[in-house]
Amino acid sequence: MAEEKMLLDRQAGRWAMLGGCILGGGGGGAAALGEMLLEKLSTLPPLYLTPLDEIDPDATILSVSLVGAPAAKEQFLRAEDMVRTVELFRLNNPDVKLGAIMTNENGYCATVNGWVQAAALGLPLVDAQCNGRAHPTGVMGSMNLHRDPGYITTMTCAGGNSETGRYVEGVFRGTINRTAALVRAASVEAGGVVGVARNPVTAAYVRKNGAVGGISQAIRLGQVYEEGLKTSPEAAVHAAADFLHGTVLCRGTVEHCELRGEGGFDVGFVRVAGCELTFWNEYMTLSDASGIRAATFPDLIMTVDAATGRLLPSSDIREGQDVYVLTTHNRNLNLSPTMYDKELLRQVEDIVHLPILEPLGL
Repeated sequence: MAEEKMLLDRQAGRWAMLGGCILGGGGGGAAALGEMLLEKLSTLPPLYLTPLDEIDPDATILSVSLVGAPAAKEQFLRAEDMVRTVELFRLNNPDVKLGAIMTNENGYCATVNGWVQAAALGLPLVDAQCNGRAHPTGVMGSMNLHRDPGYITTMTCAGGNSETGRYVEGVFRGTINRTAALVRAASVEAGGVVGVARNPVTAAYVRKNGAVGGISQAIRLGQVYEEGLKTSPEAAVHAAADFLHGTVLCRGTVEHCELRGEGGFDVGFVRVAGCELTFWNEYMTLSDASGIRAATFPDLIMTVDAATGRLLPSSDIREGQDVYVLTTHNRNLNLSPTMYDKELLRQVEDIVHLPILEPLGL
């Protein structure tokens, strides 16, 4: 008997947001955007999570994402804008028949990204992602397409507040690197964030180069975390760490926090009870109170409000907060091969000015 598909209702969405935020590792979009998408989803036909195995290997899957700086003050994005990105793709690629939608990464918003687009347009939503954790650049979510010099992508984007003159939409064709840079520039013009549809590939390609099962993993993790919250924030944090075969490295006060906008990204530094964290949208490095490197991207690093259990992406960290810091090794995550690309990881070193390759043994 075939396994019954999971209904992606409001409860599944809540778990997906919680688990996705943890797997976002400091990035993956804002909670308000995720809630907005779930609210819109409730007005659309029922949507079910489709296993990748049920999609024709030759069918075209289109990934959707958010691009921007989570802390940007003028960001504005509607569910309709995100649906518009898929419509723009269809209008400009009339010969491509879409077989399914998948989301780019995990995060408060990223894990439920694609649900509205799939439901609104009558497309399957597959249980797969370009990457099973969040990452700062579009190329990191390219499933190794950036290594194919012959691959020409189409990327579409939309977002921004039309009432303030910030709305933009665009269609870009070219190599992964060039088009990703143009979308990033569009996000700045839009006030900080745009919805994106991009990088059409076959289901067979996703199976080889993506993170299969990433959505269902986030939902299970969110369920575990929510159950732990019924006891206490401490119980929830430790339950999440156990689920991920990780550890709660420390708890303490945010003693110092620096955040700056740089090229459409959030970049900064946090000190918690002597532990030091850097971030480039997502947390990149974590050193313990003795200065020993405890985690290095793509290892997962996440912060949680100790008083309430509220998950704290890097954009929400403030001095004086009492937080837990949890982490797990990258081998415990569902990752794309791009997460071990030396060229891409060197970009992290250039941003945080700390070694990345050497601590990873690369």
